Amino acid sequence: MRRVTRPSAAERAATLPGDELVASADVVMDRAFSLPAPPDEVWPWLVQLGKRRAGWYLPHWFERLVPPSRRGLRHLEPAHLSLAVGDVIPDWGGRDETFTVAELVPGHHLVHTSTRGHVHLSWCLLLTPEGAGSRLHLRLRLGGVRRRWLAEHAGGLVDWATVAGLAAGLRERV
Repeated sequence: MRRVTRPSAAERAATLPGDELVASADVVMDRAFSLPAPPDEVWPWLVQLGKRRAGWYLPHWFERLVPPSRRGLRHLEPAHLSLAVGDVIPDWGGRDETFTVAELVPGHHLVHTSTRGHVHLSWCLLLTPEGAGSRLHLRLRLGGVRRRWLAEHAGGLVDWATVAGLAAGLRERV
């Protein structure tokens, strides 16, 4: 499953939109995966992603273990398809945790920012064409991290698991 979200060396080395928002990042986590649909079909699923929106997309086998009210949508919901710079989206990181949309280029990339205590973060979702499908590259940059080893390893494991779930869930939906 680890290979499912492994970015290429070129993806890891690339400068992504929003990298400058946490310029001196202590921790950078890159994940990437391929999808069988072109970017214009994947993009709406990324726009509606999030808590109190369409949820977090997970594979059907896993969602059966989750209460129905906590499952991600399996359809595009018009009410969640608009998103603009400055919009605030609740996050699962805590009751009052949020993401703010910092950059948005439809069909190409979406960048969120957040501050969690002393940690500043940016999260880029970069969508590019790949043959008849697409490639989704996610980069999480953390600045102000006090326990780097913990963020890299424990946080990295959580990030890997959630993105692997997202990859499988998106593949079922597009």
